[in-house]
Amino acid sequence: MGGYGNLPRALGQYRNVRIAGLYDVGEERHFLRALASNDRGELERVGFYACTRDLEDELTRAVGPDGMERALAEQGELRAFRTYQKQPAHRGRPLEEQLHSFMWNRKQKYAVLLVETLDLERVLRPLDRVLAHV
Repeated sequence: MGGYGNLPRALGQYRNVRIAGLYDVGEERHFLRALASNDRGELERVGFYACTRDLEDELTRAVGPDGMERALAEQGELRAFRTYQKQPAHRGRPLEEQLHSFMWNRKQKYAVLLVETLDLERVLRPLDRVLAHV
């Protein structure tokens, strides 16, 4: 979709199609407005679910640190991640935070890879609910 700013256009384009989606909790007000909803419950009834922080965070928690590091290794980026971890700004941060921020500029590349590695028993609520909706 290309970001919340394109939501009205996407809703108009797919007016006769059952749609569902995920959004970052920080962007909730935009989704409330675009979907003429009053609260998160209404958004969920029409198929839109909030990611606790953002989709990258949901995927990081669902896949787990070991799975994330395996994905990095498969893509030849584990060494770059290890270098990133040694930088003073990141050194003291929890592993999950390091992974989340390292993936930020790589989210387009890794989104499909991480979804494909998901253990369906560990899928977090927003991902589970959006899949159930469609």
